[in-house]
Amino acid sequence: MPTDRRPRPPSVSERLSAYLMQQTALGQRMTDAITQLRRRTVPTHWSNLFGVVSLACVIVLMATGLFLMFFYTPSSTLVEYDGGYSPLHGAEMSKALDSTLFISFDIRGGLLMRQAHHWAGLLLPASLILQLLSTYFTGGFRTPRRGNWVLLFLIFLVALIGGWSGYALPDDMLSGSGLRIVEGIVLGIPFIGTWLSTLLFGGEFPGEIIAHLYPIHVAVVPALLITFIAVRITVAYSQKPPQFAGIGRTEDNVVGIPMLPNAAARAGGLLFIVMGLLFLISATITVSPIWLYGPAAAGDASAGSQPDWYTGFLDGALRLVPPGWEFVWLDHTWTIAILAPLALVGVFLVFVVTYPFIESWITGDRREHHILDRPRDTPTRTGVGVAGIIFYGALWGAGSADVITTHFHLTLEGVVLSFQVLVVLGPTIGFILARRVCLALQRKDRELLLHGYETGRIVRLPGGEYIEVHKPIGEYQRLRLTRAPDHTPLALRPDERGAVPTAQRLRAQLSRFFFEDRVAPVPEVALETTDHAYGVEATRGDEATHDDEATHDDERQLR
Repeated sequence: MPTDRRPRPPSVSERLSAYLMQQTALGQRMTDAITQLRRRTVPTHWSNLFGVVSLACVIVLMATGLFLMFFYTPSSTLVEYDGGYSPLHGAEMSKALDSTLFISFDIRGGLLMRQAHHWAGLLLPASLILQLLSTYFTGGFRTPRRGNWVLLFLIFLVALIGGWSGYALPDDMLSGSGLRIVEGIVLGIPFIGTWLSTLLFGGEFPGEIIAHLYPIHVAVVPALLITFIAVRITVAYSQKPPQFAGIGRTEDNVVGIPMLPNAAARAGGLLFIVMGLLFLISATITVSPIWLYGPAAAGDASAGSQPDWYTGFLDGALRLVPPGWEFVWLDHTWTIAILAPLALVGVFLVFVVTYPFIESWITGDRREHHILDRPRDTPTRTGVGVAGIIFYGALWGAGSADVITTHFHLTLEGVVLSFQVLVVLGPTIGFILARRVCLALQRKDRELLLHGYETGRIVRLPGGEYIEVHKPIGEYQRLRLTRAPDHTPLALRPDERGAVPTAQRLRAQLSRFFFEDRVAPVPEVALETTDHAYGVEATRGDEATHDDEATHDDERQLR
């Protein structure tokens, strides 16, 4: 029976879309953009997905926050509660808490939206911290991406401000306790503390703090987040994406998959998975049950109250200061218990955001880097990172010293003393151990390059000697091990007057501290000798079976 094989004529919508894409200026620009995205290659690595998780959190925060705006009342005016939660009927509370309870119990889906907003706010700082750590330990902050590091840190800082301001908006007993701590910190600042407290709270505590924090949370923080994220995406798109060492990968090319549709499909899938999981958790796990805390009161505080996890390190810094750290000078009481934690945390944050510039100055490295490092190949940088993690972790753990005391039946003084010792000695011990572990791993890599990996097969030589047969590593692993950076300490060079400036001396000492204790890379001559000993110049064959899958993946991506 004859079959009509004529092509189906295009529909009206298809003809219209084709006309818009080909005949209009906007359509042509969109077509060019899609073409560029199809041609752009991006590497595939699990650490690249932290940015997608952060973006999913921001989308959930914006969507749920927009919903909550229609029902929340940012006012400290007292009213009598008569909503859907009967245990609080007749209780006097602010309109802020009353409207939050109204959202939770009287709006269909309101509790889900409020909890999704809170869970996304808890996950966002975690994903940003992991993104910062993965960028730091792989050297992804080096030239030309130092600006990206600063933008990522600013996004993290804005997320902290947004979380803290939103934490106080329900005006329940827990958030009221946190605001009371903030007031004490502000009042402890010499000279300007009282003025700052009046400006922030609008008078005596609690004042108009809710009305002051609300525009910060719903306008300033979203605007900054969107701006910084847009700038970071724009800057990252204008640069080549960084990649780990592998077959065919150099400083001048990118081996991976097309951004459109492959990488976009992966990122989009993860985006929807994260958003779905956030709403699933919000529908099944309660967070911030403000109806159990009750309304805030200026003279009361919640027992065992804890801030949200991302600000725990600030609370811990306050708890670790020994008592009695204050003195009177210039007719003002200088409370070191406030100033010391503020200075310590401030120096730590400044060090984090400026570290790329500090390392560049110490090493004198101004080259562009598009191949990422393995943490073991930069022992000092890895040690510094581990020291920072221990320092942050000690402050964070100290923020829950009272809860640790009650749950494990310990003395509060003993718990605080343990964290005081950890915050002082822990970073140094962590730095030394991490650097030694990195150097040991480098020596292990050197052994693999020179002698291959152990097969577990024992053979007997004609002379009666028993040896274990070694096989050479595969090409993929060989490239990873031979791409280790070979830095040498900077040499002191006198200026035109024959003198060595103090800054140059300091720079040389820091450079020796960074690079003097290292494992020298294997010379090419030794590698060639090893290759001939194993006979790898003929074929790689079965000598790298444990690396074949990774090698084939890289070769497919290169093609």
